Amino acid sequence: MYNPTVARLTYRALLGRRRALIMFALPALLIIIASVVRALVGPDDDVAAELLGGFALGAMVPLIGVVAGTGAIAPEIDDSSIVYVLAKPIPRSTIIMTKLVVAIGVTMAFSAIPTLIAGYILNNNSQQLAAAYAIATLIASIAYAAVFLLLGTVTKHAVVFGLVYALVWEALFGSLVPGARALSIQQWAQAVVEKVGRGDFITSEVSTATGAVLLVVVTVAATWYAMRRLRVLTLAGEE
Repeated sequence: MYNPTVARLTYRALLGRRRALIMFALPALLIIIASVVRALVGPDDDVAAELLGGFALGAMVPLIGVVAGTGAIAPEIDDSSIVYVLAKPIPRSTIIMTKLVVAIGVTMAFSAIPTLIAGYILNNNSQQLAAAYAIATLIASIAYAAVFLLLGTVTKHAVVFGLVYALVWEALFGSLVPGARALSIQQWAQAVVEKVGRGDFITSEVSTATGAVLLVVVTVAATWYAMRRLRVLTLAGEE
């Protein structure tokens, strides 16, 4: 279910100049903001929770997920270079799984590590906030990568739809509308790690069990449908 050649090509595409700049810029911005906040207000658990939850998990992770998830396959479909990969004797499920693993790995690397660093800068991991939010970003990265990889197989406007979901649904409605919060990958990830952090700094609209189940269901469903879409694309090309 993993092909090194497909993985190498996907890594090369994701870490090209334009995408790499975007993915480096967001973590760098988080660390800069954390450093400025620490210098201005000192170690503050409430501020740390707000910044790590609102910016790191609420905005940075889904945006990096958009870049990594859609970038893993959408450009190849758009310019028809995916045909060369599909022409190889590689199962379509292996292609999707390989690209998903790469997208997850890239999203995790550019999300969890900066979040952990920023957490230590903000309050020295007081109340286990840095660790808790770093784990939350790891969990959320899996679901985001799967969802945005699926978008890359179903529409030519994957980045646009991904940004709408990340910025409008997750960042805006997810923070303002109670009903929307329950349908948010961010909230599901927070639910899973709610008890890692001490105190009431990390809360979620759903229970731990519900969050875990929804994350698994969304990830599996998105991966399965992406495989199905790639098989349909192959058949259309052969016809």
